[in-house]
Amino acid sequence: MSENRSTDTPDTVGIDELLDRVRAGYDRIDPREAAAAAEAGALLVDIRYAALRDRDGLIPGALVVERNELEWRLDPQGSHRAPEAVGHDLQVVVICNEGYASSLAVASLRQLGLHRATDLIGGFQAWRAAGLPVSAT
Repeated sequence: MSENRSTDTPDTVGIDELLDRVRAGYDRIDPREAAAAAEAGALLVDIRYAALRDRDGLIPGALVVERNELEWRLDPQGSHRAPEAVGHDLQVVVICNEGYASSLAVASLRQLGLHRATDLIGGFQAWRAAGLPVSAT
C-alpha cells in the first residue's frame, strides 16, 4: 500500500516562478539587439537540439553547443572549454528554440562567473521572424 504524500514544501516553486526569478537577475535581449551584440563581439550560442537545427537552420556564426554540454564548453576555467570561451567577461547570448530553456541555461552560466551571459527573447523562432540571417544546416 502506498502513501499519497505531497512533495510541495515552502521552498518549492513552479517553472513559471523559477523563470521569473531567474530572468529578474539580468536583462534579456531581442533579436536585433542580439545581432548587434554579435557584431560587437558577443558570442551567440545555439543550444537547440539537432532535430530543430536540421529542421529550421542555423544562425550564421553562432557556436552550436548542446544544452547538456553548455557549462563544460563555456567555463573559461574548464578542461573541456570551447576555444571561444576566453574569459568570464565574455558576452554570451544563449539561444534556444523559443526563449525558455535559454533562461535556465543563463542562470547556470552566471553561477560559473559569466556575468555578461544573457538570452534571446523568443529564441531562434524570434530571430527568424525578425528576418535575420539563417543558413541551412
